[in-house]
Amino acid sequence: MAAAVNGTAPIEPPSELYQERRAALPLDIVVVGCGLGGLAAAFCLAMAGHKVTILESVATIGEIGAGIFVGPNVTRLLIRWGLGRRLREVAIKPEARTVRRWCTGETLSWTQWGDPMAKKYGAPPYHIHRADLHRMLYELAEPHVNIRTNCRVVSMDPSIPTLVLESGGVVHADLVIGADGLKSTTRDFVVGTPDELRFTGDTAYRAVLPTKILLADPDLRSLVETPEITTWLGPERHIVGYNIRAKEEYNIALCYIDRDPPEESWRIEESADRMKEEFVGWEPRIQKLLSLIPSTLKWTLMDRAPLETWIHEDGRLALPGDACHPMLPYAGQGAAMALILNFPCSYSELNFTGGQIEDAAVLGNLFSRSSSCAQITPLLHAYEAIRYERATNTQAFSRLSKATLHLADGLEQEQRDRKMRAAMEDALKQAGGEVFVSGTDTNTKGNTEHRVNEKWIANQFGYDADEEAEKWWHQRGESEIGPLSVSSTL
Repeated sequence: MAAAVNGTAPIEPPSELYQERRAALPLDIVVVGCGLGGLAAAFCLAMAGHKVTILESVATIGEIGAGIFVGPNVTRLLIRWGLGRRLREVAIKPEARTVRRWCTGETLSWTQWGDPMAKKYGAPPYHIHRADLHRMLYELAEPHVNIRTNCRVVSMDPSIPTLVLESGGVVHADLVIGADGLKSTTRDFVVGTPDELRFTGDTAYRAVLPTKILLADPDLRSLVETPEITTWLGPERHIVGYNIRAKEEYNIALCYIDRDPPEESWRIEESADRMKEEFVGWEPRIQKLLSLIPSTLKWTLMDRAPLETWIHEDGRLALPGDACHPMLPYAGQGAAMALILNFPCSYSELNFTGGQIEDAAVLGNLFSRSSSCAQITPLLHAYEAIRYERATNTQAFSRLSKATLHLADGLEQEQRDRKMRAAMEDALKQAGGEVFVSGTDTNTKGNTEHRVNEKWIANQFGYDADEEAEKWWHQRGESEIGPLSVSSTL
């Protein structure tokens, strides 16, 4: 388990959340799960005026994992919640995104991010260690919610609702939010039957290196000195690398098609020798990076089928995040996915947390308006109406993107690479300048910005979950749910 970096910047007061509304009818809400999504949902619902309890199955709160990307659609919410200064202290703002060919290191594309992206979409992009973001959300939520550890939910009656713990205890609530992740127990109650995880056929190796080691090597130094996200594309494989933790660490994720059956545990520590065997023949910088990794975490990539609904039929249990729309680590972002003309990138590398944070914001915003128990079920369906299409489409894209990422060398790969190069040339002309890219291809003229699908990327990075909730309320909620604001008993 990774230890979180203790940021010293203070958490600032939330910036006028929900236009300073607080629920006229405070509810007793139980959030199952104390991961990123659970903490975010608990905080937002507490800020909306409700009494929130988190039930976490483990005895000690913590997060595992490595680096993740949070796009402007997520950071605008985190900043609104008071985490802006903490993010600037710990996270890294990537200045660009580079895509390289697996065997030569040739630059296939370069896209400017950093300040231009922040200016365009109203919030910056960041790379951050998952444990650091978890620590921030924990410190954000903990003063406002009751966090109960060692409370594994083994059964529940969603109609009341009540939850039965492994200890035999029973917890009552007005509303349950099942934020218990990919291995969700609460999902089974929404589906009605046990809903098994599915092996995708892919595995990811993950490792974190001290950047001082890279800085000591002339061939690797630029990976640290220029804070970019770099992706190497190869047959049936891709690699992603970027800086985290105030440039003190370099995060590496290596995805490949795994023809071995999944382990009993889908996340294990493994020696680096097996990992190196999967990337024989990759460019010299990759070989150097791999030689620095003594051991690695191996993640068997599991998935779940999309759900028809995220809400239990009795209307007192709802699912957010990975419990209802898990994302695979090779979509075209979640925030930058289809960003460039047929440009592939990975959801986990780019916006893995996006759906969870957006879900939480919408739930908090909607339930800041609750004034009657009769509104609980309609508000949950409003949450689903606002979030379902965006999250489900992104989930589907995460499955389709693997083929573009992992093309075998040949005609299709050459066509893909030509399109990326052409997009760079067009962008270069539009920008009226040239950028020379360092690395093995020093004679290759740089590429300022790819030609983008402006409508798509604006929808991804420009999305504001609070604005969407406000818009839905004014378009439909006032007339459909507002009239239910009458005294009622739970």
